[in-house]
Amino acid sequence: MPDAPDMQHWPTGRLLATAARMVEHAWHDTLQGVGITHAGLIVLDLLADGPLAQAEIARRARVEVQTMSRTLERLEREGHVERTPDPRDRRSRLVTRTPAGEAAWTRAWSLETSAVPAVDDPDLLRAQLLQIVRALSAERWS
Repeated sequence: MPDAPDMQHWPTGRLLATAARMVEHAWHDTLQGVGITHAGLIVLDLLADGPLAQAEIARRARVEVQTMSRTLERLEREGHVERTPDPRDRRSRLVTRTPAGEAAWTRAWSLETSAVPAVDDPDLLRAQLLQIVRALSAERWS
C-alpha cells in the first residue's frame, strides 16, 4: 500500500494501530507455513521455561481463560502441546510444549525478520513499544 498523503498527519494511535494490524497480518501469513497461529506462538513462547497451568498461561498472555482454552485445544490437536493433570492440584492441568511444538516455535522465530520489516533503530523501537505496553498494562491489569 503506497503512502497516503495524509498519513504524515495521522495521530500516533492510528499509526500504531495500523502498523500493529499490518504486522499481525504478515505474521499470520508467515506462521501459516509453520502450522501455528499468532496466539499459538505466544503460548509456545510462554512455555519455553517449562509447564504452566492453563490459567497462568492466560494471565501471562493477558487473555481470558476461555480464550486460552480454544488456543490450547488447537495446539494440542496439532501435537504442539500436551495437557496433563497437575499433581499438586487435581482441578488444574499443566500444559507442556512437545518436541513438535519446540520445532514450530524455533522455526517461527527464525522467520520473524521476513515477516516484520526492518527499521532504522530496532532497539529503540523495541524499547518504545515496551514502554507503551508496560504503561498500559499497569493501568489495566494492576
